[in-house]
Amino acid sequence: MQAIIFDLGGVLIDWDPRYLYRPIFGDDVAGMEDFLARVCPPDWNRQMDAGVPFADAIAQRQREFPEHTELIALWKDGWPRMLRDAIPQTVEVLAELRERGHRLVALTNWSAETFPIALERFAFLGWFEDIVVSGAERLAKPDPRIFRLTLERNRLDPVRTIFIDDLPANVQAAAALGIDAVHFQGAAGLRSELERRGLLG
Repeated sequence: MQAIIFDLGGVLIDWDPRYLYRPIFGDDVAGMEDFLARVCPPDWNRQMDAGVPFADAIAQRQREFPEHTELIALWKDGWPRMLRDAIPQTVEVLAELRERGHRLVALTNWSAETFPIALERFAFLGWFEDIVVSGAERLAKPDPRIFRLTLERNRLDPVRTIFIDDLPANVQAAAALGIDAVHFQGAAGLRSELERRGLLG
């Protein structure tokens, strides 16, 4: 294999807007879930991951849902509280791959405005020879163009490249380009997949 491409959020880093909104909604779990599904849904967050400025995305949503103006504003002001710790078991796998000399690349859907927070917090991000950040490229997974960009920028042959992501749509998009795509469902399963490929063990 030429290289292993890792997704970050949900694979190596624990990020979830519920960490921010759960204390605000308290016992109203249904209300929080409705807010995150209807007012600030994943597709809306993906706009910022694809390069739309937070200020523009938030203003647009506030116009659509004026009754939630303050809660929507928290998406930027409270964003660091959505970011928790590294996922240690996966970082251990990453460390072992690094020790074995494998090339490591990251491909993440992440706003360019907030990614510097992660860079400051997680030292292991320095282990990657390249990190492709969707917000900086104005392209987001599962758009095949961001996979092609990652391959071209790092001179990688798709059939000799492994891609790891927790979202099936992203895994399917990578596989459609001939990449050996692994659906991440936990560090133990990932370790097994990499051992089966002869990269660990």
